Amino acid sequence: MLHNIDNIIREHNFSTRTEFIRDAIREKLDELKRDEAIKQFLALKGKAKKVTTDKERRQIREQVFDELLKERNLN
Repeated sequence: MLHNIDNIIREHNFSTRTEFIRDAIREKLDELKRDEAIKQFLALKGKAKKVTTDKERRQIREQVFDELLKERNLN
């Protein structure tokens, strides 16, 4: 496993194994958060009585995207 990690470190310009491991942990945590959000969404899907327009869905997507950028300090 260390051999594989060392190859990835060289190929993707990580400076240390620790940096690679931290990045992998962050990605896993983000994946788990995303999976939980999807589960919550699917549990609520179809329960709203209001019909959402395409325009409203676009606005919601943009708002969520902006919030994610702020959360990750990418904005």
